[in-house]
Amino acid sequence: MITIKEVARHAGVSMSTVSYVLSGKRSISEETKRRVEQSIVALGYHPNAGARALASNRSQVLGLVVPLRSGVNMPVIMQFVASIVSSARDYDYDVLLLTKEAGPGEAHRVTARSMADAIVLMDVESDDLRIPELRTVDAPVVLLGMPDDHEGLSCVDLDFATAGRQMAGHLADRGHRSIALIGSPPAVYERGTSYATRLLEGFRSETARRNVRASVHPCAPGYESVAACLDEVLAPEHGTTGLVVHNEAILGMLLLELRRRSLDVPGDLSVITLCPDDVAESLPVPLTSIAVPAEELGAIAVEMVMARLTEEHPPEVRLLQPRLTDRGSTSTL
Repeated sequence: MITIKEVARHAGVSMSTVSYVLSGKRSISEETKRRVEQSIVALGYHPNAGARALASNRSQVLGLVVPLRSGVNMPVIMQFVASIVSSARDYDYDVLLLTKEAGPGEAHRVTARSMADAIVLMDVESDDLRIPELRTVDAPVVLLGMPDDHEGLSCVDLDFATAGRQMAGHLADRGHRSIALIGSPPAVYERGTSYATRLLEGFRSETARRNVRASVHPCAPGYESVAACLDEVLAPEHGTTGLVVHNEAILGMLLLELRRRSLDVPGDLSVITLCPDDVAESLPVPLTSIAVPAEELGAIAVEMVMARLTEEHPPEVRLLQPRLTDRGSTSTL
């Protein structure tokens, strides 16, 4: 195994200089830094994680709290996780994935035991019981989501309220006067998940402003649930002509059931959704959609938490503006 002593000898510098290049604790000239880095690559040196942690008083680990609760869509969650892991590696950090549904105390446990230097927390609820604790954790914390009370916290998310308004407005602009929101599973609304409630609020505010008749239908996963949901949505008394779908897991089943009922998209029913672009593009009928920018959001969350590891930053909220792509699944009446 290559040692730091061999790297120093190869680069013609002292062992302490190599250590400073690795830890960044002292300023090193660009020429010397480049020579050390070239020796590291040439020799295939890999710093010992334990020794590096002792030297820097850091674990070089980022804690990612993503409780696997009912109603979460695992393929989309994994897009976020993959982005965070990849971005963390750019900072020479590993990721500790914490999936247990733990209440207040989890963040203190992770940081007090030096398991992680900082925390990114997902699946944020509007009235999240973990928020008071997060304000007292002696480590950087970034929320990938936005609770109602986010004072003193750093958050990054898609602007779901604006997304809800945009999707309802997209259908209203095309003459639709009766539309329905097929929403997330009931469990997601019952626990007050922030992204779902904000999108619902945006949808309702825009349909009220446009004087568009609107109904809301939470939908559990599974074909039978989708069929039952469509029975409600398409009841003759509603006169529904357009659907806003905020439930990535059911999109394929929804389109299949519409085809089984001989309903054409967009000829008989317009459909717009919020989901990752690759999902919208790969469906039997490509759907007009607002993208879930998982890769971008994950990278920003890591950038924000790493910046707070190196210097003081005031709390901030970054909401990405929705990006709508028209794939022809909505018609003009």
